[in-house]
Amino acid sequence: MGEISIKINIADRIYPLKVDMEEEEVIRRAAKLINDRIKEYQENYEVRDKQDLLAMSVLHYATAALTAEKKMVEDDTHVADKVYQLDRMLDDFFKK
Repeated sequence: MGEISIKINIADRIYPLKVDMEEEEVIRRAAKLINDRIKEYQENYEVRDKQDLLAMSVLHYATAALTAEKKMVEDDTHVADKVYQLDRMLDDFFKK
C-alpha cells in the first residue's frame, strides 16, 4: 500500500517509525502489549528502572515466541507422521 510515519511510545519514550500501512495496527498493538507488561512488572515487583523493565519484557516475549515456535515444529512433525501413516494405509489398501 504505502509507508506512513507514526510515533510509538514504549516505556515513556517516543519512537518515530516509518511502516507499511497494513503493519500499523500490529505495531501499535505490540507497543501496547509491551507497555502493559512493563506496567505489570512495575506493579508486581519493586523494579523502577525502565531498562530493567524493558529487559524483563523482552525476555517474556522472546520466551513466548520460542515456545510457540517449538510447539509449531512439534505439531508439524505430528501432522507429517499422521500423513505418512495414512499414505501407507492407502498404499496397502490399493495393493489388495
